[in-house]
Amino acid sequence: MAVDSRLPNFRALTPAQRWEHVATACNLSAEERNLLTHAGALPVTLADGMIENVVGTFELPMGVAGNFRINGRDVLIPLAVEEPSIIAAASYMAKLAREDGGFETSSTLPLMRAQVQIVGISDPYGARLALFKARDEILAQANSRDKVLISLGGGCKDIEIHVFPDSPRGPMVVMHLIVDVRDAMGANTVNTMAESVSPLVEKITGGSVRLRILSNLADLRLARARVRLTPQTLATKERSGEAIIEGVLDAYTFAAIDPYRAATHNKGIMNC
Repeated sequence: MAVDSRLPNFRALTPAQRWEHVATACNLSAEERNLLTHAGALPVTLADGMIENVVGTFELPMGVAGNFRINGRDVLIPLAVEEPSIIAAASYMAKLAREDGGFETSSTLPLMRAQVQIVGISDPYGARLALFKARDEILAQANSRDKVLISLGGGCKDIEIHVFPDSPRGPMVVMHLIVDVRDAMGANTVNTMAESVSPLVEKITGGSVRLRILSNLADLRLARARVRLTPQTLATKERSGEAIIEGVLDAYTFAAIDPYRAATHNKGIMNC
């Protein structure tokens, strides 16, 4: 069933009325409705298996941002936040964006990196060449660790070799495993693969492997969102759309040239 993300007068409803509206619009099951309305949905017994030294759980308000149209489809956006105005601001901007077609999104393949640090190498460039020659063997070893991921079309797809000939600790080579992790965040998967190939890497290079760990710089796993707003859409009773655009550009430039403004500018972006 298609969802209409417009929520006129939603703020004026009681929480129970809002819940009923969202549950009906999203065709939630009885179990999903129960989770949505009952506090303490995370039992302490379950929380105790997730982290260490559990003494309780912590809850945040969850609201719904409306008016979003993404890739031509209406969606409701659940947000669990403690700060007022975030959901209202997001809904308002989505309402403006809706007038010009809404948001367009795209994403790349879900590729993550595992780094394997190699030290104690006298010829780092020779080690780099040796690793590239053994690429297929390295990929096979990495992919032997997660058959389920392979069956879903994921797995280690390639390697990159980065050479640091003059580090304060001497020459260093860092091999990256490029892993398609599918819908997973991927940390456990890539860490396991990095650990698995380490003995082979030491054999190939003659060096010693130190760190074998995920990189959180996900520069190959990108998600993009784009929106186009006309001056007519941005115009208010007090200011023209052109004037608002100039103000936005000035605010952006302030953040681009001043790190003190940039910190707050970026924090505002990360709110949503």
